[in-house]
Amino acid sequence: MASTTTLGERLLRRKPVATLIAESEGRDALPAGAPAEGGRSGIHLKRSIGLWQLSAIGIGATVGTGIFFVLSSAVPDAGPAVILSFVLAAVTAGLTALCYAEMASAIPASGSSYSYAYATLGEGVAFGVGVCLLLEYGVSASAIAVSWGEYLNKFLDLAFGVRIPEFLASAPGHGGYFNLPAVILVGMVCFLLVRGVSESAKVNATMVGIKIFILLLFVVIGLTGFRSGNLGDFMPFGASGVQLAASSIFFSFIGLDAVSTAGEEVKNPRRTLPLAIIISLVVVTLLYIGVAVAALGAQHWSRFDGQEAGLAQILQDITGQSWPAMMFAFGAIISIFSVTLVVIYGQTRILYSMGRDGMLPKKFAELSPRTGTPVWNTLVVGTAVAALAAFVPLDILTDLTSLGTLVAFSVVSVGVIVLRRTQPGLDRGFKVPGYPVTPLLSVGFCAYLIYGLDPKVYLFAGAALAVAAAVYFGYSAQHSRLNQVAEPEPTKVG
Repeated sequence: MASTTTLGERLLRRKPVATLIAESEGRDALPAGAPAEGGRSGIHLKRSIGLWQLSAIGIGATVGTGIFFVLSSAVPDAGPAVILSFVLAAVTAGLTALCYAEMASAIPASGSSYSYAYATLGEGVAFGVGVCLLLEYGVSASAIAVSWGEYLNKFLDLAFGVRIPEFLASAPGHGGYFNLPAVILVGMVCFLLVRGVSESAKVNATMVGIKIFILLLFVVIGLTGFRSGNLGDFMPFGASGVQLAASSIFFSFIGLDAVSTAGEEVKNPRRTLPLAIIISLVVVTLLYIGVAVAALGAQHWSRFDGQEAGLAQILQDITGQSWPAMMFAFGAIISIFSVTLVVIYGQTRILYSMGRDGMLPKKFAELSPRTGTPVWNTLVVGTAVAALAAFVPLDILTDLTSLGTLVAFSVVSVGVIVLRRTQPGLDRGFKVPGYPVTPLLSVGFCAYLIYGLDPKVYLFAGAALAVAAAVYFGYSAQHSRLNQVAEPEPTKVG
């Protein structure tokens, strides 16, 4: 018998932390009367990811998302002061990373901030966060796939003197009809993901090693062409330019959230999750700032606007030879592949968690008996991401991703405060230092960057949330597993 609850009670009902932890261990811990977990048939995600592989997921989902192509859109907003924009974004991400580390160590489950919100702020907020995450991951993967074609064309041009025709390499409105390279990239990623998470994590770890090497190579060569005069007019658009650029590049820190989506597939999660989050943040921040300083010192900021495969072009200009740029373009191809791999992986795990909870059809929580991966779920995600990458311009995609990332980060920070108050005795492998100031600062910094986004982004986000509300009230509120818990029989009198 389904429970009879009011709308307000449904929106505020929370999923017990004990249930989330039990599910992460392959057990079902909802109260008697709840239906069996939809689509799982006794199969659960396998714990096969170690510290280096998990750190590589965080680095892989972050480095490449921004630094390989975002300078062409962020530098025109802030000038050389985009270096400060990266610092501002890194500080915001750092405050949030500490909050993620605590939540991940306390609730080592798939679903990331969706699962954390479900345990702390209630089903209504959790569903909204889930939609923001799906938007964030789907749009981010599409944006990354779009940029992959730029470096692929650069490599083909330098190595073989050929290019993919513009009408097959750009979205409508940007000189093309269909972005074929982006679709091919998404197809290859989905093929790898359905084979198994262990194989995907090993491939990603190798690619991350190549990525770090190629960016360090850029910094070393870039600094040989450093000219202090390029940084002379350091802040041409003032503090507002720094804020605008920081807001638009914040999506490049999505990897911190991606680490926590792997909560159910990590060995020793209470220790591994927080360590991987912090390692990822440190490595990413150092690489971002190093590359930005080298690039802006080697090339005047006015030349970044709309520059295709800009970092490879800078190397070519500095050396006067094609081989460094060709090597860098090849490294970028590998690097951006790894980012797309991890971001699509994260989205499938969020959909998996929402399907398991009844927020979406249980088909999303079905796992392959052979590989233990959500095959149908992955194919749906791949189709949607490929469609966005093929037909939607890059600038719209990046700002939408930043908004989703900032909302998710804010919710996690608030969740830390709520969980400390509601379950102070919960086992935590890591605790946020400077509590409660740190999570409050995290929320404040996120709000500041949200305020700096292009107002048009709010219209797109509002439309997405309107669709989400229709789905929640039309389907999810009734099919939620928490809505199916049997009520106790009424006590008979007399």
